[in-house]
Amino acid sequence: MAGKVFFGVTMSLDGFIAPDAVPVEDLFGPGRKQDDPRVRRWMAQWAELHQAVLPQRFFRENLKLGEGGEEGLDNDIARRTHERIGANVMGKRMFEAGELAWPEEAPFHTPVFVVTHEKRDPWERPGGTTFHFVNDGIEAALEQARQAAGDRDVRIAGGAETIVQYLNADLVDEFTLALSPVLFGTGVRLFEGVDVARVALEQVRAEPSPRVTHLTYTVRQR
Repeated sequence: MAGKVFFGVTMSLDGFIAPDAVPVEDLFGPGRKQDDPRVRRWMAQWAELHQAVLPQRFFRENLKLGEGGEEGLDNDIARRTHERIGANVMGKRMFEAGELAWPEEAPFHTPVFVVTHEKRDPWERPGGTTFHFVNDGIEAALEQARQAAGDRDVRIAGGAETIVQYLNADLVDEFTLALSPVLFGTGVRLFEGVDVARVALEQVRAEPSPRVTHLTYTVRQR
């Protein structure tokens, strides 16, 4: 039996999942500009947005940041989400940023299918992550991910544009938002361009923690 297709992201109260775009080389490249005010602001906003997950035990374990960390609902959800995933799909922009930012042992530990026009051989990383580069669209990437995942779930990892493409194509079964109590004003909106005439939602559950509220929805066509 095939698993579900889902995404899970952290979002500000005003609908943003990332600060205003800054060149990835400035953020994570060898010549990163740590003293650039735009970079400092981006890093500060990103840390504030993800205030719930950064101190969690599972997050620290998965990124090899050392022992310790908090436990509780946020930690349980992070671990539970990771364990349901059999394969990931992401867009080119997310991969390009992650290629610079992720540690050598990338934090996915599954096959990852990158939707891109770039032709490239699979890139294998320690710890079970292999990136596959799919050149013929979101449906082809999802089909390959489903095959790789077996009866486990496929996560659409991001970014926002890729998530919206899958939503508009009626290829997402459910999603979870970790609603963080911050306001950005500007940045990368999660639902920019979503076809509201086609996409309808049903709330499944709401789970508040001291730092965020986890909201889960199923997706259906209108």
